[in-house]
Amino acid sequence: MIAIIMHYKTITTMEQNNYQRILQKPLGSGFNVQSTATEVMNGTDLTGKVAIVTGGYAGIGLEATKVLSAAGATVIVPARDTLKARRNLESVANIEVEEMDLMVHESIMRFTEKFSTSGRPLHLLINNAGIMWVPLRRDSRGYESQLSTNHLGHFQLTAQLWPALKKAKRARVINVSSFGHHMSAFNFNDPNFLHHDYETLTAYGQSKTANILFTVELDNLAKEFGVRAYSLHPGSVVGTDLPREAPMKLFQQMGTQNAEGNIYQEVARKLKTIPQGAATTIWCAVSPMLNDIGGVYCNNADIDVMDDGNIEHKYDEPATQYGLKRYAIDKTSAKRLWKLSEEMTGVIFDVK
Repeated sequence: MIAIIMHYKTITTMEQNNYQRILQKPLGSGFNVQSTATEVMNGTDLTGKVAIVTGGYAGIGLEATKVLSAAGATVIVPARDTLKARRNLESVANIEVEEMDLMVHESIMRFTEKFSTSGRPLHLLINNAGIMWVPLRRDSRGYESQLSTNHLGHFQLTAQLWPALKKAKRARVINVSSFGHHMSAFNFNDPNFLHHDYETLTAYGQSKTANILFTVELDNLAKEFGVRAYSLHPGSVVGTDLPREAPMKLFQQMGTQNAEGNIYQEVARKLKTIPQGAATTIWCAVSPMLNDIGGVYCNNADIDVMDDGNIEHKYDEPATQYGLKRYAIDKTSAKRLWKLSEEMTGVIFDVK
């Protein structure tokens, strides 16, 4: 009798994707809600590495830029306001400031063509810039501004920097999303609010869901070339520019501000500082625990848990704002968004 031996292939994390939430489990990183970006970076040498950080001249983006620079990386900061960027970064070493507006297709094209001409590999692309709480605005193509800035601009940027990412061999793309993705799934029927009433937090929510869907599909396609992708919630952070256009009544409705518009001190004490807000970005950028894992959504410098309706969230309790919604890693939606993003930007992102 001839014995037939069946060899079953073990599926490693390198071969898995996160569509089915297989990888969406905390790793026990040792960090927590109070950890800072500097603490996460401690001991990591980025000498010779090249990073691009959108929005890297204000808020948590500025903190991430400082920490990357201190670790030895050359950090390129594309900025809509180059004067402000140079002023905020004048004391930071290894910085290059370039002009770019995420809402303007041609501006992104000019930036990526200039970087590509340099011939440099790109080891870290941190898609950090974003807007929130804005009234209805549209870019020159008619696209809603939060979708245009937070997702479509970064999709185009990543696509046009793909050769440089691939050239780096082991590159990472970090898409700064938010717990705000809980506010809305992606509306494929009317993403630009042409046929239904505009609500600013719904628009923000779908743009943040788009960040996560983009991440899981990018990682699935790019991992064979050594490029991994991550999305994250930075936390509820005090001192950023995000609320600059927000109507005060929104905060009052959420229970974070009093009738005079002042934040309740008991709420303020629970918010993250900017160095704490940048910690998860840096963890996604450098943690060796993620070397063979990608497509995951992170929070508090670790992989976050799934939210299947079992978590009670409160806007005045930042510690309850965690968990990943299933619709944000849905395989069908991720692939559909990729195709829609190509159509809306006019840029074919051919990962090969």
